[in-house]
Amino acid sequence: MAGDWRAGLGAALAGRRKQHLYRTRRVTQGAPGADVIIDGKRYLSFCSNDYLGLANHPEVVKAMQQGAARYGAGSGASHLISGHSSAHHALEEELAGFTRRPRALLFSTGYMANLGVISALAGRLSACDAQAGSDVVLEDRLNHASLIDAGLLSGARLLRYAHADMADLEKKCVAKTDRRMIIASDGVFSMDGDIAPVPELSRIARRHDAWLMIDDAHAFGVLGKTGGGTQEHFGLTVEDVPILVGTLGKALGTFGAFVAGSEELIETLIQQARSYIYTTALPPAVAEATRVSLRLAQSENWRREKLRALINRFRTGATHLGLNLMNSVTPIQPLLTGDNETTLRISEQLYARGILISAIRPPAVPKGRARLRITFSAAHDVQQVDRLLEALAELAPVR
Repeated sequence: MAGDWRAGLGAALAGRRKQHLYRTRRVTQGAPGADVIIDGKRYLSFCSNDYLGLANHPEVVKAMQQGAARYGAGSGASHLISGHSSAHHALEEELAGFTRRPRALLFSTGYMANLGVISALAGRLSACDAQAGSDVVLEDRLNHASLIDAGLLSGARLLRYAHADMADLEKKCVAKTDRRMIIASDGVFSMDGDIAPVPELSRIARRHDAWLMIDDAHAFGVLGKTGGGTQEHFGLTVEDVPILVGTLGKALGTFGAFVAGSEELIETLIQQARSYIYTTALPPAVAEATRVSLRLAQSENWRREKLRALINRFRTGATHLGLNLMNSVTPIQPLLTGDNETTLRISEQLYARGILISAIRPPAVPKGRARLRITFSAAHDVQQVDRLLEALAELAPVR
């Protein structure tokens, strides 16, 4: 029997290779930036989430070094035991101030933040309460895996509405029980790059007495004049988006995540969010570095302005070439290529030309919707964008 399950795993892996779905890792050397070094060779990278170019900023790096010298390499414990340092606390207060919310709470990863929020606020009823129905979590069909998993693991009833389809969401809200209801959505969808209709989501949540939770992982620091994310982009109030999740490892260039909201929300998460309670706090040195990157993200508006200019230049050039871009104004610019084999081949041809772009295939995207997920950073320059367009002109299929 021992050999049977190993053979089954091997056959499954072989099947993935045959379907052009096999994933491999490339080992990079050195710090992240517009260029990366792999096997001693320099590549122009368009597949990073370092949207503002802060991951290797000298001030951010210095703050992490000084934080490590002061606090050590790790936190040593969970937040509720002895791992909650003054660096963590200061960062939480600064994130709360920036998001204009009473409190913010640090999580070790964005995945854990989403799991923690939904599992703490919604769940399965006991057998004696079964007649009352279950809590309901409504999610966009293209939400990040962490949100989907959070809904499934919470034990609540998970309903998924068609992507950005407010009529479908409304219909599913009408069919809800009298239990608690959470509407959860990405702010910017990680594979399509489009922005969720947050104002409409907020109106529906209010109408049906539901909590609205927005995971602003790819919008925080990027959208809005000061980087406030989808809330600032749409001119919404704190009351419009009562539960805000943000990550620190994308636009801010460090690591970790946070949830911002009311005093009651944060205290509830501290008491009940298992992914907060039962894990080691992120290193205080990371918190110190993030405090600096948060300050830079707010004060250096030129980073967002440059990023928007690069995105506009790329979209203008790609449209001129007839490339099949998806509708996105964010740093995530997906180029639809169709089948897995074609997508993988173009990615490898770009790599041979010194350009690193990931081939995104199912299950990360729907079947038949494979794509090159091109992402931009303020660390890029105009010449690098033009180099990418020149390569795509020769390799990518047109409409």
